[in-house]
Amino acid sequence: MTARRLEFIGPRSVEVRSRSIPDPGPDEVRVRTTLSAISAGTEGLIYRGDAPRELPADESIDSLEGDFSFPLSYGYAAVGRVTAVGRNVSEEWLERRVFAYNPHESHFVTDSESLLEIPDAVSAREAALFANVESAVSFLLDGEPLIGERVAVFGQGVVGLLTTALLARTPIETLVAVDRYEHRRALARELGADRTLEPTADGAEGVEISDAFESIAGGRADLTYELSGSPAALDDAIATAGFDGRVIVGSWYGTNPVTLDLGGRFHRDRIDVRSSQVSTIPPRHEGRWSRERRHAVAWNWLEKLDLDGLFTHRLSLERAGEAYRLLETSPDEAVQVLLSYE
Repeated sequence: MTARRLEFIGPRSVEVRSRSIPDPGPDEVRVRTTLSAISAGTEGLIYRGDAPRELPADESIDSLEGDFSFPLSYGYAAVGRVTAVGRNVSEEWLERRVFAYNPHESHFVTDSESLLEIPDAVSAREAALFANVESAVSFLLDGEPLIGERVAVFGQGVVGLLTTALLARTPIETLVAVDRYEHRRALARELGADRTLEPTADGAEGVEISDAFESIAGGRADLTYELSGSPAALDDAIATAGFDGRVIVGSWYGTNPVTLDLGGRFHRDRIDVRSSQVSTIPPRHEGRWSRERRHAVAWNWLEKLDLDGLFTHRLSLERAGEAYRLLETSPDEAVQVLLSYE
């Protein structure tokens, strides 16, 4: 057997390359990957060549070396089993089911401290969503939804749907999910959204999305999330926010420019636009929160939530090119695409 690794070699071009299966060093373990989840947002930017190539891939994840220039390996949601350990590592690690922030590859070595053991109650495919659930937890920590608030979530990809699911379990008053595709809007309703809207306000010509939200909720939003990955959606998220409203931007736009209309209500209404990103703990929570605490919360919600509807496609690693094309061309059908290594 040989190890297989996915590489982005240019815009809309990927290859699966082979190498020898690595042996763990004295302080390392080897993992055989079972499944890995494609992140449609970040990996979509890389696939299209829209990620800023001079930016480090992720300085908080040891396995993501270098920057976003081609060729590169990427991915951060690998699920597998430990199949070998170095001489300084306890054999108790053998056969453990683990999650790793690791690129798409069939075998890899790492130190055991970089692995997260998967709880028995969480299936392999559910575990593949762990990183995205952790992102959703971060978004709630940044947004701080309060009892009785009106909330809008723009974008119902996997991260948007998970954020909607968590918000639906808080004591907010109204939760509206916004997405272009009916399949994703239906999933949002199943996960707890009170109402859903198309970006064109359910197709009604001349009706702004902010007005449609106000009609549903009885006022403008206290809190909005922009998770669509579309720069144009940020204008709608800001317009939907009310006085002193909070806009949490979880999208990464890569090299795509963002042009905002801030000449209207934005200035007088004291609207707060805030970036949220999972690589760090929000500074105001660092005294009480750690990565380990956030991990525990994410696993807990993976056990509680019914997320079966998010898994739409499972393809072998050798069909990775097809997987990325599917996410780009058929977002009305493809939500979470998994890569299989068996």
